[in-house]
Amino acid sequence: MIYDIYHKTTFEYEGMVTFSHNIARLKPRENRFQKILDFSMEILPSVYEEHSFTDMFGNSNSHLLIRKPHRALSVIGRSRVEIFPHLLDAHNERMKQNSMPYEKALSLLESFDLYDLMAKKYWFESELICKGSRAIEAYVRQSFHSKRDLFEACAEFMQRIFNDFEFVPGFSDVTTPIEEIFDAKKGVCQDFTHFAIASLRTIGLPAKYISGYIETIPKEGEEKLFGVDASHAWFALYIPRVGWVGFDPTNNLIPTSQHIFLGQGRDYDDITPLKGVVMSSGKSELQISVDVRRVSL
Repeated sequence: MIYDIYHKTTFEYEGMVTFSHNIARLKPRENRFQKILDFSMEILPSVYEEHSFTDMFGNSNSHLLIRKPHRALSVIGRSRVEIFPHLLDAHNERMKQNSMPYEKALSLLESFDLYDLMAKKYWFESELICKGSRAIEAYVRQSFHSKRDLFEACAEFMQRIFNDFEFVPGFSDVTTPIEEIFDAKKGVCQDFTHFAIASLRTIGLPAKYISGYIETIPKEGEEKLFGVDASHAWFALYIPRVGWVGFDPTNNLIPTSQHIFLGQGRDYDDITPLKGVVMSSGKSELQISVDVRRVSL
């Protein structure tokens, strides 16, 4: 499957910006499940200096220095990505077949193994995710029992979030505390992902934040409008000595053909599409437009 992705971020400033430093993370990540066929980035005003680098999580980053005075900043990323769902399906099935009881996973994580080492940076608290309260721990332990298979437990946990939490845009932002999301049982995909990660880390399991896109399909007879999609988030659980497997609690899905992988991190802060520092005064207004279209099977 081939998808065209359009992601536009616009900042409008109350005061004149004399210069700004920004980090853009808009280029999808290439792996054995997806291939980048094309990528371009359009920036207004023009960039004085730009360089690309790969961060500690393997994400593609572009540093943008703008010296031209401006009252608005627009960054557009255009990508064409080929997805190989049969490879991802095979990977997910292998994760399922090679999973293990929860207590065995904890035992393996307590020992040293080079294969597990890189996963352990997703084991601890991060900038936006603290470990959960006793109430959150009790909630997640309803699915995770000592003898229960890890993959099976996480699939049930994902389904419980899907059933128990209500999708309500505008209720929160990425800095809203996990406890508040849990108490209200509502939020958006970033909130559900942060909550799931916090819960899993609380019971000793590495979990990471995945940022990307998901294909949305209009109702029968309706035309898909341009720019009405949104970026998406889900989480991945680490099975010791085996690997990572993704879970999408917003849609109760194990990601396959509809999910396009952008990047990963400990939480949203590690893979924010665009963030930076400006020299100005006054407030700013953020606008985001995303479009995901399948162009080929």
